Amino acid sequence: MPARLLDGVAVGQAIRASMRPEVEAFTREAGRPPGIALVLVGNDGGSELYVGSKMKSAGESGIRADLERLPATASIDDLLRLVDRLNRSDVHDGILVQSPLPKEMGADAERRVFDAIDPAKDVDGFHPTNVGRLVQGRASLVACTPSGIIEMLDRSNIEIAGTRAVVIGRSDIVGKPMALLLLNRHATVTVCHSRTKDLPAVAREADILVAALGRPGFVTKDFVKPGATVIDVGTTPVSDRAVIERLFAPGHRRLAAFEKRGSLVLGDVHPEVEEVAGALTPVPGGVGPLTIAMLLKNTVRAAQDRLRARG
Repeated sequence: MPARLLDGVAVGQAIRASMRPEVEAFTREAGRPPGIALVLVGNDGGSELYVGSKMKSAGESGIRADLERLPATASIDDLLRLVDRLNRSDVHDGILVQSPLPKEMGADAERRVFDAIDPAKDVDGFHPTNVGRLVQGRASLVACTPSGIIEMLDRSNIEIAGTRAVVIGRSDIVGKPMALLLLNRHATVTVCHSRTKDLPAVAREADILVAALGRPGFVTKDFVKPGATVIDVGTTPVSDRAVIERLFAPGHRRLAAFEKRGSLVLGDVHPEVEEVAGALTPVPGGVGPLTIAMLLKNTVRAAQDRLRARG
């Protein structure tokens, strides 16, 4: 029997719907809506689209969203001055600086920006203070993609406590916080990476398998225990016909989509895994919509926390 597909679009809509009363209550009490500032440096096409979807979702949820732009020629000091201004803003409860930043800003630019954002406004959940709180199991603002995955598991009635979980990928943005969130929910967690020996055998131990490494189709059915829940975090644009034809059998609906568009966004999980898994997040339509929903949820939480702090 094919895997149950976990609908990230529906879960994302449910998350946003559950926020609406909180947004309205905050707006009444504070005399303004929760607010987020989105910072975009340069003119990367993918970033433009992603920021646009965040702005649209925020507006639909009753949240103020302001776009702050800097040219591609801006320096890291220009960006840090903008972050400092937003840290002091009374109408912005959250700050998000869109990645990637121009390479000219330096290899450590993103880390410097994450460190500069006020932890109380860090709706991405990347500031060291918020990561430390996550380690202790008391974070208020948590990285959006991993926290969205937890929401999806809960809303899909997939048990976490007592399970074996394997996370493939150890990035600061997804892999590490994902492992911590699962550990805080009483799963037994293994984190795998490029140097893990016999990776398929380790992955096959998982009741919950999270793939977050950015390699299209890497996780085949040899990695998956029958009936396991498989979460595919990968979103890699692919325009190489050979890769597409290797992954999808003749007549597959996604081949037709490739012919029409000339490219596809692919996950880390091979299509054949649907034959083995018990539940699976599709790409697109799985984890992606949750990230934006959790960004908005973090913005509301940050607004509520700041209001309480002011008494």
